Amino acid sequence: MTKYLISFPSEAMALSAEDLALADVDSHAVIEEAKAAGVYVFGGGIAERISPVLVSADGSVSPDTYPGSRLTGGFTVLELPTRAEAVEWARKLAAACRCPQELREFMYDPAS
Repeated sequence: MTKYLISFPSEAMALSAEDLALADVDSHAVIEEAKAAGVYVFGGGIAERISPVLVSADGSVSPDTYPGSRLTGGFTVLELPTRAEAVEWARKLAAACRCPQELREFMYDPAS
């Protein structure tokens, strides 16, 4: 089976406090559904209050990131047999989160 990343940037969640609370409940319900279906791998939100760092091959750490790199928001990784099923789960999450979701496919790695 293939692993899929379903994600959204934090700015996509421009919701009122009431809608944000509903989105929280609804998105957790979709995650529980994915867990019950046995397709959930892991997920969460990026801790944006903690700045990223760039760790070089020599072990040095700098406050830089790759040019244009910007990872924010939330994500879910699911393992599914088809892309069509991944699209369906992304649709469920988009409805629950009240914002579009980006869908990406992980390359197969036999060691993972």
